[in-house]
Amino acid sequence: MGLYGRWRIGLAKTIAEDLRNLQEEGLYRQMRLVAGSQGGRVVLDGREVLLLCSNNYLGLANHPALQVASILAIERYGASSGASRLVSGNMELHQELEARIAAFKGTERALLFSSGYAANTGIIPALVGKGDLLFSDRLNHASIVDGASLSRARLVRYPHNDLAALRRLLLETKTTGRRLIVTDGVFSMDGDLAKLAELVALKREFGALLMVDDAHGSGVLGATGRGSAEQCGVMAAIDIHMGTFGKAFGSFGAYAAASAELIDYLINRARSFIFSTALPPAVLAASIAAIDLVEASEGQELRERLAGNTLLFRTAVQSAGFDTMGSATQIVPLFVGPAETVMECSRLLLAEGVFVQGIRPPTVPAGSCRLRCTLMATHTEADLLQAVAAITTVGRKLGVI
Repeated sequence: MGLYGRWRIGLAKTIAEDLRNLQEEGLYRQMRLVAGSQGGRVVLDGREVLLLCSNNYLGLANHPALQVASILAIERYGASSGASRLVSGNMELHQELEARIAAFKGTERALLFSSGYAANTGIIPALVGKGDLLFSDRLNHASIVDGASLSRARLVRYPHNDLAALRRLLLETKTTGRRLIVTDGVFSMDGDLAKLAELVALKREFGALLMVDDAHGSGVLGATGRGSAEQCGVMAAIDIHMGTFGKAFGSFGAYAAASAELIDYLINRARSFIFSTALPPAVLAASIAAIDLVEASEGQELRERLAGNTLLFRTAVQSAGFDTMGSATQIVPLFVGPAETVMECSRLLLAEGVFVQGIRPPTVPAGSCRLRCTLMATHTEADLLQAVAAITTVGRKLGVI
């Protein structure tokens, strides 16, 4: 056997060992098959279950308005955008959706990206680099962490939502370059909110840019669903609004909304925009239809229903003895602790007809594993009472409560 053959056998052996270690540590991941559309209930591996781990917060993923808009767009524009927009040009729907996003977020312009991950790994390295400072909340999403790594800026991580610590760090760290503060608007694994008003004050005091990833707040929070910045009363003070369409809006893709100059800069510097095929017509049309719904009376009704469902569920699980980890939104984590225990909780709940994921390292720190429950406007009261009963039974059985 040659050197290459021995190398391949050795590689296969180490991969197999790594997979076994993941299984033994309760960290092994695998996908499950969902038949049909996303809703409050889904058919999972051939069996109907209550879905309590989707980001389809308003239930728009299978809304008829989005379906019709997608079909009509395919009939008129085809199935693909063909290439990067800098190669083959804008399609009308790209321009229309970006104008709608800018109006929705109250900015001069907006720019589309193929996903939230692509947005954060494109925007951050475009804005800061070697010689610059990047201040990031310790619980920010992995895409922000990876965007920071790609940027080569000096990364300064501050304790979660500890703005006194952030101020000290801003005072202590000197640079002649740019300062960028990045935070989630809603923290995706904890369900709590960033202190945006205080962050705005800090960015003004220290001459920094402020970028907010509002993937889990847009469409849901604020008087008109414009997100965490609207809820905190600082819409116009955020330099870069980043958001996605794959959650409350029930579609796909992401965006940056900012000044005209910043958007023009991203068009020329954000590699994940420059070198990616543009979003296809069906997705663009669905996103436009989703904005229509969020801004209409139906969107307001869905937000009110979601808020009611969230209050009912959170109150019930807290009464049962669960620690909801400071959640203030439709993301309601239930603290469990060890990875093995949280995965056993998830397995037993699925046997009871409730599909909820256990969240483990590296997504969250070791010892802080939790069931991440996410509520939808389309859940019924009966759905939620069924979920609470099953979660309480499993929690007691495993000694979590």
